[in-house]
Parts: sequence; C-alpha cells; structure tokens
Amino acid sequence: MNHQRVTIEQIGEFDEIVDVRTPLEFAEDHIPGAINAPVLSNEERVIVGTMYKDSPFEATRVGAAMVARNIAMHLDTLFADRPRNWRPLIYCWRGGKRSGSMTAWFNMIGWRARQLDGGYKAYRHTVVEALGTLPAGFRYIVLAGPTGSGKTRLLKALGQANAQMLDLEALAAHRGSLLGALPTRAQPSQKSFDTALVQTLRAFDATRPVFVEAESRRIGAITLPPALVDRLHAAPCVVLDVAREERIDLLLEEYGHLFDEPAYFREQLNKLIPLHGRERIESWCKLLDEDRRAQLYEALVAQHYDPAYTRSTRRNFAKLEKSLHFAFHPVRDNLAAQARTLLEQLRDGATDETDETGSHACDVRCETPTDHSIAPPPAR
Repeated sequence: MNHQRVTIEQIGEFDEIVDVRTPLEFAEDHIPGAINAPVLSNEERVIVGTMYKDSPFEATRVGAAMVARNIAMHLDTLFADRPRNWRPLIYCWRGGKRSGSMTAWFNMIGWRARQLDGGYKAYRHTVVEALGTLPAGFRYIVLAGPTGSGKTRLLKALGQANAQMLDLEALAAHRGSLLGALPTRAQPSQKSFDTALVQTLRAFDATRPVFVEAESRRIGAITLPPALVDRLHAAPCVVLDVAREERIDLLLEEYGHLFDEPAYFREQLNKLIPLHGRERIESWCKLLDEDRRAQLYEALVAQHYDPAYTRSTRRNFAKLEKSLHFAFHPVRDNLAAQARTLLEQLRDGATDETDETGSHACDVRCETPTDHSIAPPPAR
C-alpha cells in the first residue's frame, strides 16, 4: 500500500491542491481551488510524447531531466514561502509519474505531500456522476419569455434579493442564441463548465427553489446535462410579458456591439439561410449595411426569434400553459423592486403548481443560501 496516496474524498484535508499538468490541460479544467505548477510545459510534453513512440527509455530519461528542472524552478519561486508544516495534495492526469515525482521530492524536503490516487481522471469521474444525480435534488422555477424579455436581468435581480438562482448563461459565457457569443469572453471548455455547474449546484439549499432561465439543450458550444434539462422541462414556469418596444430597446443595449463587427454579424445571419431562405437573409443584411439597428432587431424578433421561441417552449416545457404571467419592464423600471414583487406573488400562491412530493413548487424563501459544497483550500 502506498501511504503517500489519498482518495478524492480526502481533498478537504489539505492546505493546497497542486495541479502539475501542463498549462493547456489545466486551462481545460482542474479541481476547484487548485494552482498550476506544471512539471512539463506544453511543448515539453509534446517532445516527450513524440520521443516515446520511438524509444520509451530515451523519452523517460529526457522527461525526467525536464521534470527535475521544472520542480527546481517551482521550489525557488512558487513554493519558496511554504512553511515546514505545509500539506499539499498533488495530482496529474492519472496519478502517475508527473505527480509522483513532485510528491516524492516534497516529502524528501519535509513537507507532508500526498498524491491524488487516479489524478484528475478520478476527479472528473466524480463530476460526471454528480451531473447525473445532483440536478434531481432541487425544485426549479423556470423564467420563460421570448428573446429580449430580460430573463437574465430578472434572474440576476432575484439573486440580489437572496433568492437561489442558477445562471447557466453566465457559466457557459454565452447568451444562448445564434448571436449570443460574448464580445469579451470566450466560452469555457465543456469539462470546465461541468465542474462549475457541479460546484454551483452543491452550494444550493435543497429546501428552497432555484430560479433558472428557460434554455435549450445547448448554450453555444456547451451541452447541458440531460438530468438537468429533464428537470427544467418538467418545472413550473413564470412567463415574462414584455412590450415589443422594450424588447427591442433591450436588444439594442445588449447586442449593439454586433454592429461594430458587421462582417461577423453578416456571417451569423447567413447561417440562417437554410431556415429562412436567401431573400429574407439578404433583406436583413441590407438593414445591417444601412445601420438600421431597431428595424433589423424588429425583423429578427418577428420573423426568427418569436416563432422559434413558440415552437421550442410549447414542445419542451410541459407546464407552460399553467404558468404565472408576470408583467416585466427590463429596461425602464427598477429591477430590484420588480424582483421583490415577483417573489411576493409567488409567496402568495400565485401558481397552483406542486412538485412530485406535494410541496408547493413556488414556495419562496430568501435566506442567504447555505454552502454545501466541499470548500477548496484557502488561496495563497
């Protein structure tokens, strides 16, 4: 038995989590709270991997020299201030040579380092398992409404009112539609999204409902877990009723940046040719060329977004017809006050929906949520 190895359940026992994989591997996903101290750089890992195909021995020799130099560099810089009683948990992809090398050196120095058995792969297994089970543990209230109705704005206002809310679009860094890419932030990897989603769900109080926007199975390049999608589709809804002119104003505020990149905007519109035909898309592109912003969004709302919303919500959300309708003003009125009004309506029993246990599905309490997640070690 290797007493320097620990299991994923023991993560919370350590002062710090050290990911020794390459920066690219770390960027794709990592254990929450981990720091990156690569024992091989991105380029070095490619070199060693290429050599291994011809000579495993030579690759191991060269790789060992690289690992030794990198560990030495980290000891002189990143870990130079760690105290004698420091307890780090170290992991690589599968709990192999990379993390084993650093663990051995750290223990020789005198630190009580341990290696994560199974490495990141073992952690990823727990995330995938959680994605299949965690979503079923909560009651959801779905905010529905066509594009431009301000669902995200209301969701954030509900969160500020201490209601529990799940902002899937924030986690996915995408607004969910064809034009939903954020101008200043790329989408995370699927694995990174999954990790963030699990951490968010684990922080929720299962006795209180979770507000969430109506979403399709995909948000940009991100795929939602089927267990969550199924729960959302079966959940009670609140439909936001918003005047058309306010929706256009909101779209001009949130998507106005697209007019600064007309070539990209045109490229996205052209993707809709199979659905709408070339003639209609050309008419939209003409509005783009003429910088007729309000008219273009009017056309997109009437001819694309609203029909798509009607088809999607009627097909996917089983309780939509019994939904509470909430008159919402996402641009002109106080969002915090409107969020409080909605919460009051739900507390007063504005909907008759109950969950499968017979409890009132929209029973809303706004205490500060209890954090049930496994807290990562303090950052240094």
